[in-house]
Amino acid sequence: MDDFSSALAAAVRDARVSHGLSAVALAERSGVSRAMVGKIERGEAQPTAALLGRLSGALGLTLSELIARAEGDDDRRLARAEQQPVWTDPGSGYVRRAVSPAAGGPLELVEVSLPAGAEVAYAADTYAFLHQQIWVLDGRLVFREGAVDHDLGPGDCLQLGPPSACVFCNVTDESCRYLVALARRA
Repeated sequence: MDDFSSALAAAVRDARVSHGLSAVALAERSGVSRAMVGKIERGEAQPTAALLGRLSGALGLTLSELIARAEGDDDRRLARAEQQPVWTDPGSGYVRRAVSPAAGGPLELVEVSLPAGAEVAYAADTYAFLHQQIWVLDGRLVFREGAVDHDLGPGDCLQLGPPSACVFCNVTDESCRYLVALARRA
């Protein structure tokens, strides 16, 4: 297991414990099996973006906050490009860069590169506590929000509606790059 996988395992476990949750309670809240929670916390499984999204949502954290905790760098106000945490989803190959400084604040910016033909799905409760907008930088993105498909091209910006299951889809043969802006709901 590499250093980041070990740190991510510890970050999930520490966040669970700090919320006073047992592994069973986190499993129930997130919809992730108890066995998988244990494997992730022991660093025996490389979780996908969808799985980490469900866990972080159940812990009241964004995926970026969880990754920043794993990076051990949660008091910076300046995020230089070379210091921004980058994570690759082992399931889809999507690359996620936490652009915002780890110190937090009311706004979070995340740059994503979604490979050709890739899809990443999130359950409705993953980001129920956030407002989100998606701004496409390069390529085409089909964003499935519940039963509605939004076909987005360069420069298009979509404000998400009420929480619903969603899927980020790249139906083209070229990579798609987009920015997700997130803000906590009051």
